[in-house]
Amino acid sequence: MAPEFSAPTAAGKLSQDHRQAVRRVLIITLVLNLTVVILKSIVGFWTGSLSLLADALHSVTDSANNVLGLVTNQLASPHPDRDHPYGHQKYEAVGALGIAAFLGIACFEIVQNTAERLWFGGDPVTMSAIALWLMLAVLGINIAVAFYERRVGLKLRNKILIADAHHTMSDVWITISVLGGLIGVWLGWQWLDLVMAVPVALLVLKSGWKVLRENLPWLVDEMAIAPEAIHTTVMQVPGVVNCHKIASRGLLGRQVFIDMHLIVEPHDVQDAHEITERVEAILEAAYGPTRVTIHLEPLGYQSPEITY
Repeated sequence: MAPEFSAPTAAGKLSQDHRQAVRRVLIITLVLNLTVVILKSIVGFWTGSLSLLADALHSVTDSANNVLGLVTNQLASPHPDRDHPYGHQKYEAVGALGIAAFLGIACFEIVQNTAERLWFGGDPVTMSAIALWLMLAVLGINIAVAFYERRVGLKLRNKILIADAHHTMSDVWITISVLGGLIGVWLGWQWLDLVMAVPVALLVLKSGWKVLRENLPWLVDEMAIAPEAIHTTVMQVPGVVNCHKIASRGLLGRQVFIDMHLIVEPHDVQDAHEITERVEAILEAAYGPTRVTIHLEPLGYQSPEITY
């Protein structure tokens, strides 16, 4: 059996722990989202607007997402332990999928309430200038939360914040649609309240699909880096003869796990070990935080397979 080396060099460093910064953002947005829920609920019950009450329900999921994010963030430590030797970061993807589930629930509620109003009717919607000004304030809060979360999420490369920013942005478009319907109601077009509920459901569904699509590859260990790209990078290291059976998983820029078989020129263990350290260093420089497992094979071994 050929020896296997995996040195804890710079290439083996784990990604930084940004949980405290993420937790602070989630707490701030939770307070703002609860404010939005209260304002929308007050105006919704005051005016009798179905689209606005549905929008308030959607905003409830924003607050629930923040709570979910706080719980998930507490569990998503990048540092490994005995029971989780590869870290805990997939908890973030699980939390993002929870957000997608909340979006699906909100979409169902919107469609159900719209259908009930169409079939069974209801009390007419009443609108006032005060209600419209309150909705403009709600819209401003939503926009501020969405851009704040997205900016910090991209900076920290945090999936929870980015997913929640998508969710909040969907709430922004929903609020704009609802506000347009309420202005129409104010002008005497009662039917606009129901019409605006349809694009609300479509936007919620689109946001849920986007969050789902972005997080499933991480959970199912989809390839993180093309093996051909890794092969090209590793072959630049002096002393490397061949690199094959390459596999990678994880999240590029956060933490990537790379496995490979390597053939090197030196025959002694010390020199071969130094080459593996250089391989790990060049991968770290090219792709960010990486954890590399290298299986050394004898000089005469040949394999045409770059990947599995």
